[in-house]
Amino acid sequence: MNLQQLRYVQEVARQGLNVSAAAEALFTSQPGISKQIRQLEDELGIEIFRRQGKRLVAVTEPGRHVLAIAARLLGELDNLRQVGAEFGQETAGCLTIATTHTQARYVLPPAIRDFIARYPDVRLSLRQGNPTQVCDLVIAGEADLVIATEAVAEAPELLSLPCYAWNRCVIAPLGHPILESDPLSLEAIARWPIVTYDGAFTGRGRMNRAFQTHGLEPRIVLTALDADVIKTYVRMGLGIGLIARMAHDPETDVGLGVVDASHLFDASVTHLGIRRKSWLRGYVYAFIEGFAPHLTRRVIERALSEGGSDYEI
Repeated sequence: MNLQQLRYVQEVARQGLNVSAAAEALFTSQPGISKQIRQLEDELGIEIFRRQGKRLVAVTEPGRHVLAIAARLLGELDNLRQVGAEFGQETAGCLTIATTHTQARYVLPPAIRDFIARYPDVRLSLRQGNPTQVCDLVIAGEADLVIATEAVAEAPELLSLPCYAWNRCVIAPLGHPILESDPLSLEAIARWPIVTYDGAFTGRGRMNRAFQTHGLEPRIVLTALDADVIKTYVRMGLGIGLIARMAHDPETDVGLGVVDASHLFDASVTHLGIRRKSWLRGYVYAFIEGFAPHLTRRVIERALSEGGSDYEI
């Protein structure tokens, strides 16, 4: 048994049992992967994958246990490499952050600016997607940390640390009647067509529950993946916009008025997620603390050692 066999098994599962795709991802041959998997199965005395002819069609029950163990072993191997890198070079390397558009566009810029000034030799990369997608990037080891709302706390593979609480606002073209609502109510919002986030994004669950609790069914005419697209269609007169409060910028959102809606919805919390039992470079801790000052290295290391955070915002 060797680590290469475990990598092959893990990648085949990740590629939906497509051995050709796994071979391409690992820069090796399809027959080589098939042979190594067979050898591992023979050594363990079990079938990891169920087959129809030469095709893999399912993961067996013992195979699921093998995959879980392989993920832990390979994760620890990555940690060993990180330990060497940490003590070999503390101010240079790579940092990949997986996040949503709203975080990348409206929240992260100051932290990223300060981090680049402090660590000019660290290559910083942003990977964007919906909350589930960006969590999956960290779980798969393709990103170091994730910053998003809701989905982070729901992923058991990730240690979830709360960063900050936020709420919502309504935007509309200047002169729109909704801007004169005092106070703004859910009933007033529900009278108009609404443009808001896609169902996978930014606290949509809390928004939907607020309307349902009051027996209202909002008329959502368009959903989008980010606030800038929502604003475009609001300017066109397609409807009023319901967005995260931090996504409204009075300097750039020319032609749009805003009404605070925080009294109508439960606050959402943006979380930072890292893989459980992961080893973080020194500059990763520095970035996290620069973004969320209460998440010091001591707090994070304690949470990692204990398996979870012991505080809330």
